[in-house]
Amino acid sequence: MNKENLKKVFADKFPGEMGHVYASPGRINLIGEHTDYNGGFVFPGAVTQGIMAVIRPNGTDKVRAYSIDLNDYAEWAVSDPAGPEATCFRFVYGVARELTERGVQVKGFDTVFAGDVPLGAGMSSSAALESCFAYGLNDLFAQGEGISKWDMVLAGQATEHKYIGCNCGIMDQFASVFGKAGKLMRLDCNSREFEYFPFEPKGYKLVLVNSCVKHELAGSPYNDRRRSCENVAAAVQALHPDKEVKTLRDATWEDLKAVSGTCSAEDIKRATFVLGEKDRVLAVCEALNRGDYEEVGRQMYLTHQGLSKDYEVSCEELDYLNDIAKECGVTGSRIMGGGFGGCTINLVKDELYDAFVKRAVEAFQAKYHVEPKIIDVVIGDGSRRIE
Repeated sequence: MNKENLKKVFADKFPGEMGHVYASPGRINLIGEHTDYNGGFVFPGAVTQGIMAVIRPNGTDKVRAYSIDLNDYAEWAVSDPAGPEATCFRFVYGVARELTERGVQVKGFDTVFAGDVPLGAGMSSSAALESCFAYGLNDLFAQGEGISKWDMVLAGQATEHKYIGCNCGIMDQFASVFGKAGKLMRLDCNSREFEYFPFEPKGYKLVLVNSCVKHELAGSPYNDRRRSCENVAAAVQALHPDKEVKTLRDATWEDLKAVSGTCSAEDIKRATFVLGEKDRVLAVCEALNRGDYEEVGRQMYLTHQGLSKDYEVSCEELDYLNDIAKECGVTGSRIMGGGFGGCTINLVKDELYDAFVKRAVEAFQAKYHVEPKIIDVVIGDGSRRIE
């Protein structure tokens, strides 16, 4: 993103006074996969790539919006019950309506927006777009009595649910709004409590390798895995009617052993990953507090193994990238995201970076005839007004 270019386009599209510039980031998740719907922990961080928008109230009841990336324009009335058809504008429309429901008197505005979050990499460009407008519209129209950051997160999530048709959790919008440079965040998906942890890996780089493949599997693999987790939690609850077991977050290793004879082997495998991932997130928190990035990397490899063998959401291509990372001496590597394609996230020593990237690109392209995309990651700040 280039702020000056963004402002130039805004001036061309909407002559007159310049609007304010807002930005919100995409995100990575260092560890903690498939734990959100099990009431566990996730460990995201904001990145320096994101969405930037110029927004200016226009004194009318109309929203006039231009997407630089898509070279597309739309306008609609603030009170329009249907809104625009194009998806990128529906994010803006939905956020404005959700802020209005939360007491922000959103009126007409002009806006130009663009982003540099790599698409298809699982870095949540949509949450960055929602958070950018939630922060910006709140700043412009709330007149000093705006909604909280958590309300911005929930407005973004509600936009996905109501106007996009994606029943997402809160991690993506949370990371985009609350992110801080040099900090990762441990979010308790059950209580919404969170804590910042230092992430300034001197001598290491964080890099994504996007396989650029996505497998569409028959059936409903995510729903199947969620059902397995719910089955085990229900079995533990039946065994201990005196204790509340809403999700696997509330179960122990002893509980899992006790129900292993009454649950299917597949369900037990799924639950084994989830309980292990809960332990790994906490181990990474302790490691970061003492600056032990080698231990962080060890836990990342364990997560990949669990996702591949127990949760079975990996694929041949991602396992191959993980094997290359091991061969190159990479400190940590794992699938990032739901699985069945997408990226690996890698913690790489500076002196190994060039050799690893070269090997990953050349070997993967030779084997699968697809060139993987390399995305360097720096942990950045959350939603904010730039000027």
